[in-house]
Amino acid sequence: MMQMIFLLAAGGLCLVCGAVAVVLRPAALSSWLFAGGMVLLTAEPALDYQVALAASAAESGTWLWRSMLLKSLVPSIWLGFSLTYARGNQSEFLSRWKWFLLAALLLPVALMLAFPERLFGTAERGTGMLVQLGSAGKAWVIVVLMVTLAILVNCEKTFRASVGMTRWRIKYLILGVALIFGVEVYRQSQMLLFSGYDPELAKLTLVALVLGCVLIGVGLVRSSFGKFDIYPSRAVLQGSVTVILAGVYFVIVGVLAQWVEQLGGAAAFPAQALVLLLGVVGVTVMLLSERFRTTLRQFVSWHFRRPEHDFRKIWTEFTRRTSSGLDAATLGKHAAEVIAESFHVLGVTVFRVVPEPPGLEWLSSTEKHGPVAGPQLDAGSLAELAKRGRPFGLEREPGAWAEALRESCPRKFDHGGDRLGLPLVAAERLVGLLVLADRVNGVPYSNEELDLLKCIGDQLAGGLLNCSLTEAVLQAKELEAFQTLSTFFVHDLKNAANGLSLMLQNLPTHFDDPEFRTDTIRGVRRTVERINQLILKLGSLRRELQLNLNPCRLDLLVAEALDGLEPKLNGGRRLLRELPPVPLLSLDPEAMRSVVTNLVLNASEALNDGGEVRVVTRQETHWVALTVADTGCGMSPEFVKTLLFRPFHSTKTNGLGIGMFQCKKIIEAHGGNISVESQPGQGTCFTIRMPLVHYPQSNPTCS
Repeated sequence: MMQMIFLLAAGGLCLVCGAVAVVLRPAALSSWLFAGGMVLLTAEPALDYQVALAASAAESGTWLWRSMLLKSLVPSIWLGFSLTYARGNQSEFLSRWKWFLLAALLLPVALMLAFPERLFGTAERGTGMLVQLGSAGKAWVIVVLMVTLAILVNCEKTFRASVGMTRWRIKYLILGVALIFGVEVYRQSQMLLFSGYDPELAKLTLVALVLGCVLIGVGLVRSSFGKFDIYPSRAVLQGSVTVILAGVYFVIVGVLAQWVEQLGGAAAFPAQALVLLLGVVGVTVMLLSERFRTTLRQFVSWHFRRPEHDFRKIWTEFTRRTSSGLDAATLGKHAAEVIAESFHVLGVTVFRVVPEPPGLEWLSSTEKHGPVAGPQLDAGSLAELAKRGRPFGLEREPGAWAEALRESCPRKFDHGGDRLGLPLVAAERLVGLLVLADRVNGVPYSNEELDLLKCIGDQLAGGLLNCSLTEAVLQAKELEAFQTLSTFFVHDLKNAANGLSLMLQNLPTHFDDPEFRTDTIRGVRRTVERINQLILKLGSLRRELQLNLNPCRLDLLVAEALDGLEPKLNGGRRLLRELPPVPLLSLDPEAMRSVVTNLVLNASEALNDGGEVRVVTRQETHWVALTVADTGCGMSPEFVKTLLFRPFHSTKTNGLGIGMFQCKKIIEAHGGNISVESQPGQGTCFTIRMPLVHYPQSNPTCS
């Protein structure tokens, strides 16, 4: 009768908990996994009860087979729940565990279907029935036991990744699941030790299920079923308490089994092992209690004259965690976690000051998960906060700014003590604010704790200021990079426009010349093609310069480029060329034409009303050289040394200062180099050297 009452109570509680989870978070995968797991847990003790009521060995075997089939599905469902509950990065864990999940689902069922005759037999023991396990049955138990331990390990990982209010919310739900599956570990260990299944142990499962559902119910009330995101590390869990406790438990149970076997009291062994298991669960619950640990620490501090906090350890941990924060949100998150763990505060919120409009921006909190709107404070309120250099009590502070802070960081518990505010000041400016609420047991902060909190706040303020400066520098760098890339195209378009402008200037004078018209049409066609190529490049903009290399003779490529430039020279300017044949090179023809065009036009613009530009190609030992020299105004040695190849520096009034920077990048991308000799009033000589590549004699491709 009593077992039937517990059976109904456990079934009802399981169904209610599963339904509540789905109602609270209907769109969450963890809610449906939890609900499905609860339904299976409801059916599991009912089948065990049928095994105990069976009138014959054959009937008990039939019900046991059904029970084992159901138990084969339970661990995989709950393993999926343990990988998704309250985890913001659940997809990563599901991806990493997908094969283990598949094995957990299929392997137990496969063992049952493939070896039904080796699962179990029956035997009598005392007044009860013990169903002996075969080889396939033992393998089945081992697989289910491993998956059950994986569930506990993942629940522990989620709990250890939580902090502050989040830990307080999920603690009882995690403990309830741990209690249910901790008893399952005990049952499975019993089956391995005695190589059999004892239906009497189903009563223990019922008790654990009722108690576990009560704990889960408390957790559901606290957490609203995980309406927050925890981000455990993706690395393998190191130093798992679950694995350690399981190992110690199995060792002790093994020793106890040997001792009981020698004394001949095997009938008392299940009770002894049960007491051991419940003791382990009780100690675990006690150690996870923040209130217990705080009370113990205070007791040791008061009676043994020991400091309550290890300040060096706290400072080392704070420095270790915050040193990896490259942005303000990450820095605030790590700082809030360390402060919550060190001072036993459930709610730690970090705000950052924003200049426009003046106010506080929410960065991180151990209680809420953002983005959350910060309190609306004006410049006067921020100035008032900046004057407070030390932590201050927030409860009785007058003013609208204090009321806004209290509304943004409400207390969850009446016994959590007064809220504490800490302005974050660096370089004599307010950069942020810390608010601490709901301290465990409401213990007042000591002077030593306030001093430590002030030191941590100063370090956090410096970190936030550095983040703001880093963000400003990165934005400037991004703008500079954008300007550099875009100016490449602007410069080439400017060259094309200059060519068209020169043609238009000469058009009235030479319009009747058929050869001039032919050259003009050819020049316009090339300019249009060049503009189209620039548009294509702009559409496929890349971070790095991409070359389309082909075997090409530099003298032919230069001659082709000069043919299009020569009509553009006027005012007595002469273009002289010495282009003897040179060996094949590996070049990007379009990029090299851009280099030649840029150098020749620059040289032409440096000439006065008269002068000449000389273009020469020649072969050296391991290089092919191209020289572009002019008799123009020249450049100062200081400009050549420091500014010539830097972007946005030019000697021309309307110059963009990008042409030589672009030329240098293109030449270096080919593996070549560029040098320059120049004197004011005496002209300039650019020399390009490209590495010699030995190609078999063939028709060069320069297009």
